[in-house]
Amino acid sequence: MGDLTIGLLSALLATNQPAAVSNLVAEHTGVALRVVDSNDPAERELHNLMISDDAAIDEVNDWINTNSIPRSDTNAVAGLNRKIRNRLDLVKHDYDIFLRNHPDSARGFLAYGSFLNDIGDEEGAHVQYENSKQLDPKNPVVWNQLANYFGEYGQLTNAFADYTEAIRLDPAEPIYYQNFATTVYLYRKDAREYYHINEQQVFDKALGLYQQALKLAPDNLVIATDYAESFYGIKPLRTNDALVAWTNAFNICKDENEREGVRLHLARTKISAGFYDEAQGQLDAVTNSAFSDLKRRLIRSLADHKNPPPPDSVPDAATNTVAVSTNAVVAATNDLSAVTNLLPPPPPTGGQKSP
Repeated sequence: MGDLTIGLLSALLATNQPAAVSNLVAEHTGVALRVVDSNDPAERELHNLMISDDAAIDEVNDWINTNSIPRSDTNAVAGLNRKIRNRLDLVKHDYDIFLRNHPDSARGFLAYGSFLNDIGDEEGAHVQYENSKQLDPKNPVVWNQLANYFGEYGQLTNAFADYTEAIRLDPAEPIYYQNFATTVYLYRKDAREYYHINEQQVFDKALGLYQQALKLAPDNLVIATDYAESFYGIKPLRTNDALVAWTNAFNICKDENEREGVRLHLARTKISAGFYDEAQGQLDAVTNSAFSDLKRRLIRSLADHKNPPPPDSVPDAATNTVAVSTNAVVAATNDLSAVTNLLPPPPPTGGQKSP
């Protein structure tokens, strides 16, 4: 099963679906990079440095994912951490030298910021993004990265403004709309105050941004799923829109694993909408054993909805509406284990690796 399928399923019954799904954006969504002069020696040097940056991250991930050190062996864990830190410090050193020699390289500061963000130094990344913006304020990527930072650290006014600027500079990049939509959706109170609109209008704004992202990337399952997940949080349920969104997601799935994962979402939505026979049909079509636990939970939820307890009875905890923590799944699928916290998972909004 692919990482994307596992990740989407881990968000299936989460209480905050858009946040869960948007964690996958940085891992699975690419961006269009501006063409630069390949004959420029500084650009060639930066290109090679970015390749080295990626290689270091991949190498560290491999060390973490393949290590068999028990957590109780504190000396061995400390040794691995030192090894990781030394490897990453080499990349930092190379970026420092490059920027010392090329202090006018906006792309260099942006690339360094992306690297620092990848290894968990968000404050350091913010400094480099600001340096890059000062040198090249017309680069939409840096505005998106700054918006990601401000969204993560609660400076929502800046995040909303910076996503808007990124889109103004490059209205054809779908990830900007997706990131903006997720931030508006997650921070509805701030969006209400910033845009002077009510909560339903905030939902409309977020959904409209997702729709624009899908127009630009109609075959992107992450965006399609992120959009469809949003309907879980809207009360009352916008049944028709939710079912259309999940149906569209189903239609762009590339393999049976993805299709069965979306069927589970369709079943959940149909249960909520009262279409019990159709929900049962979706569940019957799910045969992958990897989905058996989620399928059982939804079958139980379907039974509870079809045969609710008498109004004067006390519901049993075992038959309550399904709610499942995704912590275990996230821990199992995270590229970075708990052995070290040098490389945390990506922030709530999708980022861009390169300038």
